[in-house]
Amino acid sequence: MKSESYDLIVIGAGAMGLAAAYEACLQGKRTLVLEADSVAGGMAAHFDLDGLSVERYYHFICKTDFDTFNLLSELGIREKLKWTATKMGYYFDGKLYPWGNPLALLAFPKIGLLGKIRYALMALYCTKRSDWSKVEPLTAPEWFKAWLGEDGYRKLWHRLFHLKFYEFTDNISATWIGTRIKRIGLSRKSMFEEQLGYLEGGTETLVSALVNYISKHGGEIICDSPVIEILSDKGGVTGVKTKTGKLKANRVISTVPTPFISHLVPQFPDALKAQYDAIDNIGVLCLIFKLKQSVTENFWVNIVDENIPIPGIIEFSNLRIMEENIVYVPYYMPTSNERWAWSDKDIIDEAFVAIKSVNPNIRDDDILSYEVSRLKYAQPICPPNFLEELPNIQTPISGLQVADTCYYYPEDRGISESIGLGRKMAQSTIELA
Repeated sequence: MKSESYDLIVIGAGAMGLAAAYEACLQGKRTLVLEADSVAGGMAAHFDLDGLSVERYYHFICKTDFDTFNLLSELGIREKLKWTATKMGYYFDGKLYPWGNPLALLAFPKIGLLGKIRYALMALYCTKRSDWSKVEPLTAPEWFKAWLGEDGYRKLWHRLFHLKFYEFTDNISATWIGTRIKRIGLSRKSMFEEQLGYLEGGTETLVSALVNYISKHGGEIICDSPVIEILSDKGGVTGVKTKTGKLKANRVISTVPTPFISHLVPQFPDALKAQYDAIDNIGVLCLIFKLKQSVTENFWVNIVDENIPIPGIIEFSNLRIMEENIVYVPYYMPTSNERWAWSDKDIIDEAFVAIKSVNPNIRDDDILSYEVSRLKYAQPICPPNFLEELPNIQTPISGLQVADTCYYYPEDRGISESIGLGRKMAQSTIELA
């Protein structure tokens, strides 16, 4: 470390933390980023999959990701952003159907004409909606049933929800899923063509550009350096404690998952600790396959089949142009679920059965390589009126801000949301300094 005293210490080198550090360096502040992992990037970090650099957790860019666009331009890498006409499929009870456009909806045989009209109106409603206050008290199942009826919800959404949220299924915010539908719905070239974006070189392109900017403008990023405690005195933050000692700063931004906060800030009042502890999360086992052949022509395939224990597959190579066939299979689940303790081999074997169900032409010897990534706190559980449960980003300790991905609510987790919030947090703390 070059210095033991900083204007700002950022805890966590994911997209939010890097964006906060970038903004602080942009303002000429001496900034330190501390990351527990061995590399920067968080969920956007890359790894080597049998010679291919690819992100551990899949990402895509939508046409409303304006914070991403602005940052890419500032970093001089806007030309790395590319758009692909993507397709979606629906694997329903043993058959793969096209999905995601009006003709596919009309041709889908599992719901009647009235159900199709109601589904189309719901999707249109989401894209046009700017005020969700009337929806906010509702759970997603309640809201879906109001639009689609019990039969439409059960056929199209219940299993997808259950295989992601399990015991939390009936308490997920309608606003949360509605804004997610809106984001995808607005990322279209036309009514008949969805367009999603990616970066040449993957998310590592953005992570590397941020790391380089921070390093060249007076900032430091130290990996393998978990923070043990956030320190304070007389109501104000004074720095952090790591395994190698104490580091001073009168401004600290924490971007680590909220379940860690009670232990990181033991001086918080018990009532505030209880607020952080009450925010539920589920984990993810994210499987990545490199295959000899493509599974489908779709980027995303939703799966509704009682014999398949996953809600979908993401064929990433149908988004980001590459020679390899790359397929992600995300197993979201509470960490109390029995599958969380399964070995990598067992979970890979089960998922590959699902892939072969979607495309029976896939063979066992089509697997060239695979990887399993595990993240304990991957998805915050957002019930109705979720914002009322969140502590303020600016904590009672002067100079200390705390936020993680749940603070994007009602938006879902995403790099663009991370960028926007991280930069706002840095701007706020700099203004108050």
